[in-house]
Amino acid sequence: MNNHSFYSNNWDIPHMTQTKADIVDQVYKAHDMGKSQAFATVEVFLRILKDTLVNGEDVLLSGFGKFTVKDKKVRKGRNPQTGAELILDARRIVTFKPSGQLRSRSNHETVQISDEGR
Repeated sequence: MNNHSFYSNNWDIPHMTQTKADIVDQVYKAHDMGKSQAFATVEVFLRILKDTLVNGEDVLLSGFGKFTVKDKKVRKGRNPQTGAELILDARRIVTFKPSGQLRSRSNHETVQISDEGR
């Protein structure tokens, strides 16, 4: 069993947004596959995730977190600019709750993970 820190602790690096292209590039570099195959892999994963959420099902990614679909009822609201009352339509929202492991890492705590279960 090989234990190691998940990523490095480069907390001094300025915050940047990770794009889909960045993720494709990381998959390409981490696995023995071409860029088009890495792109297809990321696309398939995202399509499965989106389709599952659109169908109203939750998605649990162990060690990462849970995407939950919630239905909101019709409710009264207020226009913040004018103060006028209005009715907000029913809608579906997706929330995300990070796993304890991800939450700890986000708070700059060192988390050890094993290669088992990968």
